[in-house]
Amino acid sequence: MTTQDRLIESTRALLWERGYVGTSPKAIQQRAGVGQGSMYHHFTGKPDLALAAITRTADERRAQAEAQLGGPGTAVQRITAYLRRERDVLKGCPIGRLTQDPDVMADPALRRPVEQMFAWLRTRLTGILAEGLAAGELRPGLDPAATASAVVAVLQGGYVLARAADGTEPFDQAVDGILGLLAVAGQH
Repeated sequence: MTTQDRLIESTRALLWERGYVGTSPKAIQQRAGVGQGSMYHHFTGKPDLALAAITRTADERRAQAEAQLGGPGTAVQRITAYLRRERDVLKGCPIGRLTQDPDVMADPALRRPVEQMFAWLRTRLTGILAEGLAAGELRPGLDPAATASAVVAVLQGGYVLARAADGTEPFDQAVDGILGLLAVAGQH
């Protein structure tokens, strides 16, 4: 791994664990095993490095989601595969957690990859649900955009419930609930 990659990966981990304010340049350097000169050789400062880390996390999450959403099967089967994939539920979503970080949300550059990730996910799910409607897999009248937003909200809310309960059961129940609703929407 290059020095630049070590810095980005260290920043990604620290942002997830501590948030933006708790991620100091010194902590990044220590975790990456590099000196201050190396950090500032590759990045202009903490905001530049945080942007690279957030962007990499968003790109990684998008690719992981696309692995299931772009796979074979019906619309509901693909969404099920996405919702049921293995996750570190108690750590939460590394992108979703950033929405609770006031420093990230206050900075348009840092907020942009977070916004883009959620916009992409809602748009992708909307398209899959629209395909399901067109193929007759889902009942007419289902609103693909509203349903896609509900799927994303349930997923993110499931993380919150699981963290609050210090257990994965609330997350699993939330996923079961939305999948149950989608199953009903598929019955004619």
